Amino acid sequence: MKRMGPVWLWLLGAGILASAHGEKSPGVPPAPRGQLSESAPTYHQITPTITSFALRLYKQLAAETPGNILFSPVSISSSLALLSLGAQADTSTQILEGLGFNLTETPQAHVHRGFQSLIHTLGLPSPKLELKVGHSLFLDKQLKPGQHFLAHTRELYGAFAFSVNFTDSAAAGRRMNDYVRKQTYGQVLGGLPELTEDTLMVLLNYIFFKAKWKHPFHGYQLQKPASLPEHARPSLRVPMMQQKAMHRFLYDQDAACTVLQIEHSGHALALLVLPDPGQMERVEAALQPETLRRWSRRFLPSLLDLHLPKFSISGTYHLEEILPHIGLTNIFNSEADLSSITGRLNRTISRVSHKAAMDMSEWGIKAGAASGLLSQPQSPKVTAAPHAHFNRPFLVLLWEVTTQSLLFLGKVVNPAAG
Repeated sequence: MKRMGPVWLWLLGAGILASAHGEKSPGVPPAPRGQLSESAPTYHQITPTITSFALRLYKQLAAETPGNILFSPVSISSSLALLSLGAQADTSTQILEGLGFNLTETPQAHVHRGFQSLIHTLGLPSPKLELKVGHSLFLDKQLKPGQHFLAHTRELYGAFAFSVNFTDSAAAGRRMNDYVRKQTYGQVLGGLPELTEDTLMVLLNYIFFKAKWKHPFHGYQLQKPASLPEHARPSLRVPMMQQKAMHRFLYDQDAACTVLQIEHSGHALALLVLPDPGQMERVEAALQPETLRRWSRRFLPSLLDLHLPKFSISGTYHLEEILPHIGLTNIFNSEADLSSITGRLNRTISRVSHKAAMDMSEWGIKAGAASGLLSQPQSPKVTAAPHAHFNRPFLVLLWEVTTQSLLFLGKVVNPAAG
């Protein structure tokens, strides 16, 4: 008889980023829950917590990762919340509290309804933005998951359940990799941890993002490759895009960084955070929800001489080694009770893998060149425009504006690593 072994949880994020400057400043992140009106959408009960979780996770990754960092807070938090549906009371509470939820203030049912609202809203069709978020359960054919669990995961998270024969682990792996490839339009190929015949379950999440610059960089504005210094390594030579246009930005003297807000054609925007030379650790230490709220109030539009590298980065992490350091511990020990999924006691999560990918370039020129080009005459002020030269490591935060949710968070050290 097949030995009942570990449960694997695989979280996946894939994105394509192409953006431009904005005309207004959405509040990023949203106000704390206590300040929300009664009519606020349900997702606003969870997005501040997702942001706080993201910043905690980023700091842990930054302490252990010298190079590029990229992950999807929405992908990871929604998958762990879904997992809690299959856990008994104590384990479910530990998962959600580990994510940062105050279950006295926001009961578990409200948390799950919040994720339901978030996933539904992110999935609404838009002519200017491609955004897909999905969950799937691949369950070993020997498992007898509770029908209550399956019904709730489908209702709240839109999760599809598939029966898999993990005895043929190679075929199961090919099936899942093919599924991911199709859902992300080929952006993510491979990356699934090696399966074994002892695998019981894979909970898979994907997120795909694609948008155009609202005001694109045109091909003739691409500069020759420029240097982007990297810690303790020779300078890289990367293509730099250049644009003189109106942008919302600020300089934070306390955190020693320049922060640029740029919008997409669609309900999305990015924050690019450029530390002063040698000040990356100072900026990372200042990353708090209140810092993001303070920035959102201080952005001012100004003509900016922007130099931004094209980049392609990715991140792959074994989060079972990271999450215990930020409060998610008990799902990895023998006390965890996931019997609503596995049908058996003492079946713990042994692997939590996450992969994310992001590209930023002058993409979208043909579709957006006419409307995207800033129409104003050149003047002496143009030559005096302040500079934002991203020629050293910087942070990128990608937001969906309607829900105020942090889709991706990363650090660009080597723009060509992806």
